[in-house]
Amino acid sequence: MKRIRMWLRELSLTQQLLTIVFLFIVIFAGFVFIFLSPSIDRFSEAEMYRILHNSQTTLISYIEENPDRTPLFETNPDVVDYIYRPSFDTVISIGDDKIDPVLLERIKTLAESGISGTVDEKIMLIQDDTSSSEEYLFSVTELKNGSYLVSVLMNAYRAQFQQSLINGVVMLNLLFVSVLFAFLMLWVGSLIIPLAQIKNYITKIKNDDSEAVLNINRNDEIGEVADALTEMSQELERQNREKEEMIQNISHDLKTPIATIKSYGEAIKDGIYPYETLEKSVDVIIEHANRLEKKVHSLIVLNKMGYLLDDCEEGETLEMAEIIERTILSLKAIRPEISFRSRIDEDVRFHGEEEPWRIVVENLIDNALRYAKTYIEIGLKDGELWVSNDGSKIDEEMIGKLFRPYEKGSDGKFGLGLSIVYRVANTYGYRASAENLPEGVCFRIVREGSRKEKGRRKNSSSERKKKERKKNS
Repeated sequence: MKRIRMWLRELSLTQQLLTIVFLFIVIFAGFVFIFLSPSIDRFSEAEMYRILHNSQTTLISYIEENPDRTPLFETNPDVVDYIYRPSFDTVISIGDDKIDPVLLERIKTLAESGISGTVDEKIMLIQDDTSSSEEYLFSVTELKNGSYLVSVLMNAYRAQFQQSLINGVVMLNLLFVSVLFAFLMLWVGSLIIPLAQIKNYITKIKNDDSEAVLNINRNDEIGEVADALTEMSQELERQNREKEEMIQNISHDLKTPIATIKSYGEAIKDGIYPYETLEKSVDVIIEHANRLEKKVHSLIVLNKMGYLLDDCEEGETLEMAEIIERTILSLKAIRPEISFRSRIDEDVRFHGEEEPWRIVVENLIDNALRYAKTYIEIGLKDGELWVSNDGSKIDEEMIGKLFRPYEKGSDGKFGLGLSIVYRVANTYGYRASAENLPEGVCFRIVREGSRKEKGRRKNSSSERKKKERKKNS
């Protein structure tokens, strides 16, 4: 069975269709010879006896109306009728055919045994022209005058009827198979053509052909695949553009500190101090080196977060309050003039590992320190973490782009911190978002389940209010 499956997988759709049709024809032929032929034999035999009975019914009516006369007509050219009179031991042929001795002996035997009504039997008779025996059907009916009416069906008619019936059934099924095959061919063609288009489209995309277009107007699974491929191509193109832009941004962002370090280093080597004194010039070099270190560290963290997997134990086991407090303690010295406000629930736990979440909190607070005017607020409650500040608001067009890698901020600088925030939150089942407040900006991380629960509570609350308004009205 395994070999058959492997063989079928190597066939094209057209070859699979032809194989299915061939197997169907073989199975149908076996069905005809094994099951249908016996059924046709039984049906044709019953039909032959019905013809014999109809022939006898007509003759019996004539004989009863004319008891002194022998019928001189044949009711059916394929039926031979005889009248057997036991009292005289004679046989009268209604036609010109002689009765076969074997048939006569059988009729005498039936007459001697006593017949009530009509008896249907088969008998093997020898053909004079071929000396071969063939099976004949005959019916014997006792008449009121004690005679017996014998009707014999010619074997040629029976064979012709049976063959015509088989041919009709076979032709009908062949017609059905032909129509089915035509429909299957059309159906397979409707599959092969779009699949070929999809294959050509993928080849063009692989070869970076800008003129690659896929137009398949279908609502089935092939149409869904085509739409998914088109969306994937567009997404890949967008990602490629973003990668190129990111590389340009990174190059631009690293170019300035590298150029500064190089120029300051060469100037000091020549005995010139670009920034008043040697100590101040070296401080500039150290400052730009720290900037480079921070950028490289962010790139390493971003790449690491790209491979971050949620392999932690199920449930929320990480105490976030302690992580937030340690992070605030390490960062508040950067801008001592900024006050920190905390609205932290000590019992809140998040899902995930400590190090990625600490990086998230550090990046959110570091981002807030860049823009805050007087204060930064850090909040923590069940399923939600937020960091807000009273800095300038974000352009509405930029809110949806903030979490992209190396997106330029409102101050013209590029960053990776929010991209890291987004990846960590998304990996552990949370959603990162940004919004403008009446007095500043807020970045939120919300557990997906809690957001859905909030939506349900909001909907149920609105439904209750509607019911109350109806009652009051």
